[in-house]
Amino acid sequence: MNKTRLPQLLAISAALLLAGCSMIPTYERPAAPVAADWPALSATAAAPGATNNGIAAADIEWQSFFSDPRLRQLIDAALRNNRDLRVAVLNIEQARAQFQIRRADQYPTVNAAATGSRQPSSNEGITSTYTAGLAMTSYEFDFFGRVASLKEAALGQYLATEEGRKTTQISLVAAVANTYLSLLADEELIAITRQTLATREDSYRLSKLRFDNGVSSELDVRQAESLIEAARVSLAQLVRQRALDQNALVLLLGQPATGELAVALPAGKGLADMPMMVDVPAGLPSDLLTRRPDVRQAEQLLLASNANIGAARAAFFPKISLTASAGSASSHLGDLFKSGSFGWTLAPQLLLPIFDAGRNRAGLDSANAGRDIAVAQYEKSIQTAFREVADALAGRATLGEQLRAQQAQANAEGVRFKLSDLRYQNGIASQLDLLDAQRSLFTAQQAVVQTRLAQLQSQVTLYKVLGGGWKEPGGVAQVVNAAPSPKP
Repeated sequence: MNKTRLPQLLAISAALLLAGCSMIPTYERPAAPVAADWPALSATAAAPGATNNGIAAADIEWQSFFSDPRLRQLIDAALRNNRDLRVAVLNIEQARAQFQIRRADQYPTVNAAATGSRQPSSNEGITSTYTAGLAMTSYEFDFFGRVASLKEAALGQYLATEEGRKTTQISLVAAVANTYLSLLADEELIAITRQTLATREDSYRLSKLRFDNGVSSELDVRQAESLIEAARVSLAQLVRQRALDQNALVLLLGQPATGELAVALPAGKGLADMPMMVDVPAGLPSDLLTRRPDVRQAEQLLLASNANIGAARAAFFPKISLTASAGSASSHLGDLFKSGSFGWTLAPQLLLPIFDAGRNRAGLDSANAGRDIAVAQYEKSIQTAFREVADALAGRATLGEQLRAQQAQANAEGVRFKLSDLRYQNGIASQLDLLDAQRSLFTAQQAVVQTRLAQLQSQVTLYKVLGGGWKEPGGVAQVVNAAPSPKP
């Protein structure tokens, strides 16, 4: 072998070896800062009457979890039109483009270039130079992995936005379901209030008749009148609340609730008409690391921060770049493309940091601090997930018994009201006893509806916090196709 070429081959071999070098620290997933199991109150109880097929929440499609066809229709419309979800999808497209930009930095960029220059010469004349051809400008040889580290950071950002889209979809599905349940509760409470108002109007007419015939005092009439107005106040509040819940649902749907969607809105139906939802097993807290998209999103951001450390470390090492061009060159524009005008230039450059006033050190410190922040955010996301699941499990463990007791109390108050009304009509009991029974019955009936709403919304929340609601037959494409394309 020619000895003069040996140094060149050694230099090329060393460059190839260095090209695989990476300054990114070895990633180790932080330990989950939560208990190994759920609190005792939350661990066992299941929703009464719900089915438990042993499938994890993240593996249950929302179409299977919700069996109410009206609710499924509303959720489907929200997934196609909700603007928050559309923004989340477009964020994926933007992050993907940023990743592609970083990946393209690993390859040289070749452009067609034409230049011309005229400048004074030493003999008081004008020197002209014209070139045309291909040019490669400042291509960096990534010997120390700086560009590759930036690409890995962009990849982590891209994958994090995908997990963010899943989180947005989970929240959207749960929000539509909970708002729908609130509308059902509004309808049921309005029906109860109207029935109570009618009963109190009957009592008022009876009190007025007794007062007109001198049997009772005006005090009894005013007490009955006060209860009527109190019922009307409650009715007005509930009608307003129903309108507010409908407005909230329209915002979630991303379109007016007209046509088929108007038919899907609850009208005259109550929570008792809501079909049972699938019960989901809680699993272990460690499952949240792989099932919750928001936890996975935090981990992807942690990986991106870890990659930024690699780029900051590589900044301390030499940066080697190359500028080259090849084509035609001539001192006369008319001779630019004539035979024999071919020329080329090759201009390698090596920059070794010597003094930068601490810029590179500050960059590394910033990257390390960013990684520590990402670790804390990742651990906080796990703790938040643990708390949310534990709260939902506590609700599942206690709300069923609370609803049973609340219903029994309402039944007892209903019997008490009938007996008080009968005793009052026969002159045995005072009107005060009857009015107190009316108030207690109304309060108990309202409490039943509110407790049933809390129980059903707790089931939805448990499904949400366990990572359910994003897996669907159409996958991401269903939502991507519904959103305007960001590409030209």
